[in-house]
Amino acid sequence: MAGGAAGGGVRGGNVPAVRAGGVSGAAHLHGEAAAMSESSEGPERVAEALRGCGIEAPVERFEDGTATAVDAANALGCELGQIVKTLILLADGRPTAVLVAGDRQADTAALARLLGVSRKRLKMATAEQVLELTGYRVGGVPPVGLPGEWDLIADDSLARFQQVWAAAGASDALFGTGTDTLVAATGAQWAAISRTRGQE
Repeated sequence: MAGGAAGGGVRGGNVPAVRAGGVSGAAHLHGEAAAMSESSEGPERVAEALRGCGIEAPVERFEDGTATAVDAANALGCELGQIVKTLILLADGRPTAVLVAGDRQADTAALARLLGVSRKRLKMATAEQVLELTGYRVGGVPPVGLPGEWDLIADDSLARFQQVWAAAGASDALFGTGTDTLVAATGAQWAAISRTRGQE
């Protein structure tokens, strides 16, 4: 995935908009395309996006499912923090993908400051919005191959690990790659936008 900017930055913010995975198309998907995540199409599309951005990583499927970070870490036998959660938010209506370690949670106050919006204008996308915007269901949203232009942010807590794993288009699919490789390929901006679980 070419990591260059594909559009202007967020109004008032410091995050460049990038085309995640070089996949063209509208940001809103409907019908069969939007439901692909629970079939083989989702993982196949992610595999294509990985090849397109130069990440050599197979998509692996797991019988017990990997819909949550805990499930994924258990399936792989890795640390919870090595699982990348791709969270979808709307910043004043603009789609934003945030890559957060599995043992952390997004800090919406820090995100709002970074994106240049008020906290009231920063919302977690609903399950329906996630499907509509990405074409993938919650639990299978990958950090690569998202349609259209997105603001992508990688939490700096991920830098603790050389290797990470992320969802690959379905709730039982994952791919693994180097942390720096993933962030460079997505064009995501490193930022301190998470906190430990339960921290206010």
